[in-house]
Amino acid sequence: MDEQVRQLLLRGREHYANREYDAARPLLEEVLKHSDSFADVHDMLGVIAHGSGHHVDAEKHFERALALNPNYTEAALNLAVTYNDRGKFEEARQIYARIKQRPTGDTTALDPFARGKLANMHADLAQAYADANLAREAIGELEKAVALCPDFADLRTKLGTMLRQTGDLARARAQYEAAIHAKPGYVSARVLLGVTLLAMGELDKAEAAWNQALEVDPESRSAKMYLRMLATQRARLSAPPVSR
Repeated sequence: MDEQVRQLLLRGREHYANREYDAARPLLEEVLKHSDSFADVHDMLGVIAHGSGHHVDAEKHFERALALNPNYTEAALNLAVTYNDRGKFEEARQIYARIKQRPTGDTTALDPFARGKLANMHADLAQAYADANLAREAIGELEKAVALCPDFADLRTKLGTMLRQTGDLARARAQYEAAIHAKPGYVSARVLLGVTLLAMGELDKAEAAWNQALEVDPESRSAKMYLRMLATQRARLSAPPVSR
């Protein structure tokens, strides 16, 4: 990855994390002009498009994200939501069913500033490994980051996401729960905990996690979408069969 693309990615991800979607979108679109290989870029652009009511564009981005990374659970959920919004209920059901079937020297003397700096360096290296589809190496770097700064909720959340994408749902769940314990107001950890619980088949607990995310942030777009998707799926499952 050349330096220009790396800077575009960093700035785009930062704006997206801060919900500055108008600033994030052109940067992420510029990344795609250079490389179409970043699943998370397509997922972020899909979320932005969906929030703007451009569901066709959102669908294309989520489908591309899944083509690049078939284990990308957030993109799968986002695609299911978009399918529902477009009336593609059977496609949404298939995505939903597939999600449910889816079945890591002494640093204690470091001062907090140095510890945080080193942890963030490990996190940056982990992202580089993830971008190169080297999940095991990315997880190893994030584990080092978390060992340095166990109370950094964002690092635990990133580790949880990498673990979940490799199918280690139990450890992913533990990382999200630890992130919430470290920072109860960290909404992303609550939303992604719900994603993991859904993948584990624990629908009621997933719903509770998303409702708790809304208690912290009533404007959480992801929590609202996932709750709406879950309600739609439950309604369809409970509906009586149509007589012919």
